[in-house]
Amino acid sequence: MSGIRVVLVDDHRLVRSGVRAELGPEVDVVGEAADVDEAVRVIVATKPDVVLLDVHMPGGGGAEVIRGVHDQLPAVRFLALSVSDAAEDVIAVVRAGARGYVTKSIDGAALTDAIVRVASGDAVFGPRLAGFVLDAFSGGPVEVPDDDLDALTPREREVLRLIARGYTYREAAQELVLSDRTIETHVSSVLRKLQLSNRRELARWASARRIV
Repeated sequence: MSGIRVVLVDDHRLVRSGVRAELGPEVDVVGEAADVDEAVRVIVATKPDVVLLDVHMPGGGGAEVIRGVHDQLPAVRFLALSVSDAAEDVIAVVRAGARGYVTKSIDGAALTDAIVRVASGDAVFGPRLAGFVLDAFSGGPVEVPDDDLDALTPREREVLRLIARGYTYREAAQELVLSDRTIETHVSSVLRKLQLSNRRELARWASARRIV
């Protein structure tokens, strides 16, 4: 008896190999892909039961994969597997059509079980992730993890909000009665703690979490 036919979509080959090795005998991996365009081609060619896909990839991410095949293959079910547990990532792929979302901290047995459940029509989310989805589709406030914000000092949070709103260093310094150099130091610290590269990424990060 053949298992549930699955396509693995992740831009890291070692991740795909590791996932394949951890999956149980209930799952039959029939294809792999590393980016959006390749994923659409492989899914259309193999017509799997479930697509296990990463959220962030070259070419637009997991939501783009779902949109790229949904009209042609509406019966295919999607389960997101990501390092991210951010509310905006969960909600984006669910809005696109994913039936579940699990993080890469999951073990092989639990991931296999999640695939089996999604294939049978269930929706599969961790408790906190399920809360994001319920809030988003009920019109309630979407709560996001605040671990990153907790790493910032109160002054860094003030600087974060001003810079994310488009203030220049000088304008932020005037608003907070600080020197330009002090603002620059705070911004550098915020970028380092949040693992961001520049002010543009900082603005997107703050906007996604509705703290601007």
